[in-house]
Amino acid sequence: MMKRFLVSLAMGAALALPATAQYQEEKRDYVDLAYNFQKGQQFELKQESRSETYTTVDDVMQRVTRDFNNSISIVVDDAVTGHFYLTFRYKELKFNFNARNQNILVDASVPNDKEPFQAALKSILDHPFTVDIAASGFINKITGLDELLDKASATFSNLKEDEQEAYKKLMKDQFGTNAFRSWLEQLLVIYPVRSIKTGTRWEENVPIRTGLVGDIDLYWNLQTWDAQTAKINGTGKVHTNKVETFTIEDGITATAEIDGDIMSNYLIDRNTGLPSICAQNTEMNGIYVYKANKAKRIKKDIRVPVKIVTNSSYKIKQMK
Repeated sequence: MMKRFLVSLAMGAALALPATAQYQEEKRDYVDLAYNFQKGQQFELKQESRSETYTTVDDVMQRVTRDFNNSISIVVDDAVTGHFYLTFRYKELKFNFNARNQNILVDASVPNDKEPFQAALKSILDHPFTVDIAASGFINKITGLDELLDKASATFSNLKEDEQEAYKKLMKDQFGTNAFRSWLEQLLVIYPVRSIKTGTRWEENVPIRTGLVGDIDLYWNLQTWDAQTAKINGTGKVHTNKVETFTIEDGITATAEIDGDIMSNYLIDRNTGLPSICAQNTEMNGIYVYKANKAKRIKKDIRVPVKIVTNSSYKIKQMK
């Protein structure tokens, strides 16, 4: 009887060993991705970006371009489990805006008395603002940026009132809290709370925070990973609200019937969760409906075809 019991026990152990080995093998196929910072860490983010907007009014195509070349320092001010406070500072800020034969070319570090925008951008260089971010990449809050822009807008005080408003709007649209958060939400991957393996796809929905009214469905796919890095492909679907109005310029309001696609490729540093490299392309197409406005000599609603193309590249390097 005892011999038969020992034989059964040995057979059970023999069967259990392959099952345990298989479980360990499957476990090694999975990876946990998240942001993980230590207090005092420092990073440098470099951005190169160009956005082109094409609209056609009365059979005449109009083109607006915006170019950015920016450098931003990031310092981890505080780090607790799953929660981080990061201080951002613009170190270099170059901006080129071209529309209707008007060109605004600004390097914030190079004085230019003829361009009011230069003094405004210079005033935000090296001044801190804080991003409160969760380990998943969800942005809880951005503090201090709008206050910086309010102070920067004081540099427009010598301009005519309508020019002041135009510059303030351009400043807010490009560098305000909503614009910065929208940009950061598309740059940073929002990671799933569960372990994932190669081929896993996950998603998140975020609002369009500037100009247009609508939302963005973001999707990510884990392509490959090792001990140091992970390659992730990202896509997005942009949908606008066809009823809500927004301001185009000079008090002209419109609604938008626009859809778009975002394509992103990330090389992730697994130690921090930050993308070492990110390349991103966005293309949106549809219709602006300019609303009737007698003061602006718009007698009736006008349907205006629009195309928006944005290409961006980013590099994040750990400095300390």
